[in-house]
Amino acid sequence: MSDLDTPPGAAPPGATPPEVAPRQVAPPGVPPAEVAPPEVASPRLRRGWHFSLIWLIPLVALVLAVYLGWRNQAERGPEITLTFLSADGLTAGQTKVRHKAVDLGTVRSINLSRDMSHVVVRVEMRREATRVLTDRARFWVVRPRLTPGNISGLETIVSGSYIELDPGQPDSKPQRRFTGLEEPPAVRSDEPGRTFSLHAARLGSLGSGSPIFYHDVTVGEVLGYDAGAPGDPVTVHAFVRDPYAQYVHDGSFFWNASGLSVEAGANGLKLQLESIQAVLAGGIAFDTPEEERGSPAAADGAAFTLYADQGTAEASQYRERISFLIHFKGSVRGLGVGAPVELYGIQIGNVTDISLHFDRSTDTPDVPVRIEVEPERIVRSGTPPKPEEVIDTVREMVRRGLRAQLRSANLLTGQLTLALDFFPAAPPAEVSMEGQDIVLPSEPTDLENVTRALSDISQKLQRMPLDEIAQNLNNTLAAVDKIANGAELKNALESMAATMSSAQDLVRKVDAGITPALRRLPDIAAQLDSTLDRANKLVGSVNGGYGENSEFRRDLERLLSQVADTARSVRLLADFLDEHPEALIRGRTGAARER
Repeated sequence: MSDLDTPPGAAPPGATPPEVAPRQVAPPGVPPAEVAPPEVASPRLRRGWHFSLIWLIPLVALVLAVYLGWRNQAERGPEITLTFLSADGLTAGQTKVRHKAVDLGTVRSINLSRDMSHVVVRVEMRREATRVLTDRARFWVVRPRLTPGNISGLETIVSGSYIELDPGQPDSKPQRRFTGLEEPPAVRSDEPGRTFSLHAARLGSLGSGSPIFYHDVTVGEVLGYDAGAPGDPVTVHAFVRDPYAQYVHDGSFFWNASGLSVEAGANGLKLQLESIQAVLAGGIAFDTPEEERGSPAAADGAAFTLYADQGTAEASQYRERISFLIHFKGSVRGLGVGAPVELYGIQIGNVTDISLHFDRSTDTPDVPVRIEVEPERIVRSGTPPKPEEVIDTVREMVRRGLRAQLRSANLLTGQLTLALDFFPAAPPAEVSMEGQDIVLPSEPTDLENVTRALSDISQKLQRMPLDEIAQNLNNTLAAVDKIANGAELKNALESMAATMSSAQDLVRKVDAGITPALRRLPDIAAQLDSTLDRANKLVGSVNGGYGENSEFRRDLERLLSQVADTARSVRLLADFLDEHPEALIRGRTGAARER
């Protein structure tokens, strides 16, 4: 503050106060106007520099403004332009651009494009981000996302959405205009690993972010896919992280592990799945044969075939294949491409093609089925045959009864397999060539044989004169009915009944007359026994008088023996007649003769 700022009539700071003259008082009766004013001394001013603390406020504000302006200009980087389909979650002046949770810029404005098809976002970047703004940089909006295989961006529910920056590979071409990604990339540019191209006939449920498995461990992700031209296979870009990328060799095989695998075979129902994540978002699995694990790892960008399932992928390791052609005359319903070819129940190949052909020479259709047999599946002893010797080997096997036959693989689903088996009773057949394919003879299925036998039986039945047989049978039955209901049969039956009645009366009469005689037979037998005893006594006395060797004694012994036989016969006759009194009329029957 200077002396000029001192108010009028006030002494300057630090000045000696001036002398003040005493106040003049008017005498009584004298008007104040007539009293002379007192003399006032003139003030004396001293000039000097005086500092005040309040001056620090504007000085500090000025310094801060200059510093902030300089810092803003020093940290300010280039302005870039991003385009998105939607500005959902973006706010001008608030939304940040980040990389690894570090702010690299701020959204300054958000506008619609002229055709209103997208939004244009202008972002003011920091100077330290200038070196990463290249044509390899990628931008996307981080917001809450829920996908079948992943949940991300939940932290933005509280903090708000932001734009994530992936710088890409260094030393790329600078760029200031970018097209933002609508979905986050599956793999960041700074993540170590390798990318492989997988070619598949169908994509299935695979998509960006689908996991890649190695022995049930998640080792990578699907980056994306290219549909290609019509008829070309789909190319899937797969990324495998380190150190698992070293497990991929040139002999490795990949297969689609999406969803559930249900197989109903001879061992029952088998359910297989890689993981719940693969069921929801799809997935890919790979493995390497043991003999290939010592080879160098596959190079970055190497191409592989993506097989439909694990079984097909494992079969791809067999390099040697022999193509055969089989003609079937019947239905092949249930047989599909990829169906197994079995020998003695063991798979040795697959069906590769099924078509329908019409033979104009015979005017009959047939079904050519092409198969590929993998000889490496068969453990062979000795030296394997050369390619030119294969046809001779096949001819010998066909001569011994080798045939191709369709057999049921599953009664529930109706699927068929193609079996190679030996039929010694099969009619002779020859092996021929159609192009590069060896033609094998076929054998009808068991069901076809049964059907053919039933058809033959049906044809034989049709050739039989069933109408004439039925007519003759009707005539015979009519004649039998006429005889059964005729008067002759009735008269004969009546005569037979009368005869039987007469025979019964006769038997009753005979039984009444013979019964007393039969009752006396036991008494007669007893008397004969008594007579025999007396005769024995007489013989004893005669023996005492005539001697043991006399002729009289011998004659007498013969007489006694005959009498004993007669008595035994009478006893037997009495017993027989007691049991069978009808024998007096009918004679002895077969049963009686046996006695």
